[in-house]
Amino acid sequence: MKTNTGVSLGLMMFLEYFIWGSWYVTMGTYMGEHLQSSGLQVGAAYSALAIATMISPFFVGLVADRFFAAQRIMGVLHLLGAALLFLATKVTGNSPFYWVILFYSLLYMPTIALSNNIAFSQMTDPGKQFPWIRVFGTIGWIVAGIIIGQLGIEKTNTTFMIAAAASAALGLFSFALPNTPPKASANATVAQTLGKDAFVLFKSKSYLIFFIAAILVCIPLSFYYGFANPFLNEMGLDKPASKMILGQVSEAVFILAIPFLFNSIGVKKMLLLGMSAWILRYVAFAYGDAGSNTWMLYAGIILHGICYDFFFVTGYMYTEKKAGEKIKNAAQGLFTFATYGLGMFIGTWFSGFIVDNYTIAGDPVTHNWKSIWFVPAGIAIVVLLYFILFFREKKDITQAA
Repeated sequence: MKTNTGVSLGLMMFLEYFIWGSWYVTMGTYMGEHLQSSGLQVGAAYSALAIATMISPFFVGLVADRFFAAQRIMGVLHLLGAALLFLATKVTGNSPFYWVILFYSLLYMPTIALSNNIAFSQMTDPGKQFPWIRVFGTIGWIVAGIIIGQLGIEKTNTTFMIAAAASAALGLFSFALPNTPPKASANATVAQTLGKDAFVLFKSKSYLIFFIAAILVCIPLSFYYGFANPFLNEMGLDKPASKMILGQVSEAVFILAIPFLFNSIGVKKMLLLGMSAWILRYVAFAYGDAGSNTWMLYAGIILHGICYDFFFVTGYMYTEKKAGEKIKNAAQGLFTFATYGLGMFIGTWFSGFIVDNYTIAGDPVTHNWKSIWFVPAGIAIVVLLYFILFFREKKDITQAA
């Protein structure tokens, strides 16, 4: 891969995740401040990405891959997305805001797969080259958090304006990316796009146990994505958006340890470490404050690396090894559909309901955060016990297909 191609792909990944990090982390705080949103309304807005995650594979697999050059359709989607992000700053009601975010999510989520397709099509050794390109996406998310936190704008609509500007820039830049023509052989059916070929994995009891646990653990994950920033703001932590990037930093650090640990301690211990970290994170949030226990808030943020990498990244690796070469793409698609689609959809609505249940009326509105965080901690404990009791995968994973 040529150097200038690598630079273009790195910039593409940087902007792709800079856009997401600019508005997603602080949306709950913005909604509470400007739309006086309830927890359920915040959860509904976050569920939009889960809905889009379930729908976008059909768009990419059945439409984009067949008929359009990837860089061109990504450019159009980001330009339209920029308009919707700008529109989000103009609506004043929760219902229209939800629909704007839903339509934006339906445009944005396919660009994740499209950006990956563009990158892979230019690589001579994807196994070695892709991680170095993809890391610029993490850097983009981190830079977005630093900018928003340091400028103190997380309660304002400026976050959406920044995301809109970045989306317009990436939309225009996409037309200059290396050409990635439609796949002439793309003939996937609806069932194949959903990952039907991977259903054979459910014949393995161990994988079925893991699959159910993965869906359930998305409920605690939803609490963090939707309500960590509003919580930290309410606790009085200074510039919480910039503090939350420590979670992405820890994610980048811990991911380096995963290949070694996966082979040395096995998948079960890796997944158990990930689930245990979820419990510790929410206990830390429950007892943390902006005074003498500020360290607990930081601990909860930094634990994100273990929470995410040791369960979800390990889960993707486990899924690939269990599936084998023949159905690995279908298996990864099914795992993504179930977790970031179905699991997050359930989790976002449930987390919103719980936050509303522990809302304390007043001016300003406050919350009983200790009780709120005990709920995802309790769910994580139940999933952990379920996993300990029933998951029986050997250290040397045997393929199910």
